Amino acid sequence: MTTTIHEKNGIYVAVFEGRLDTPASLQTQKDVQPLLENADKEIVLDCKDLEYISSSGLRIFLTMRKEAASKGGKVIIENIRPDIKKVFEMTGFYKLFEIRE
Repeated sequence: MTTTIHEKNGIYVAVFEGRLDTPASLQTQKDVQPLLENADKEIVLDCKDLEYISSSGLRIFLTMRKEAASKGGKVIIENIRPDIKKVFEMTGFYKLFEIRE
């Protein structure tokens, strides 16, 4: 699992590649710390190359959403794959996030 973060014009983009399963979530939680510190801004989570997400991964996304909501920012998920979209729909996460297809 690889998480790459970059900032452009005040928008933070995190690109997720691989499987965000329970073992990978420990490192991913550390990797997304800059997003939590800048949760007052717009954060885009690019899931084009995200192959799998476990409940631990969903928890990370939810933590970012809660932090952004409390600081006046927002989290947008884009390029979500059909299998990941299905997980979001089944868990109700699809309604919690702004999702760009």
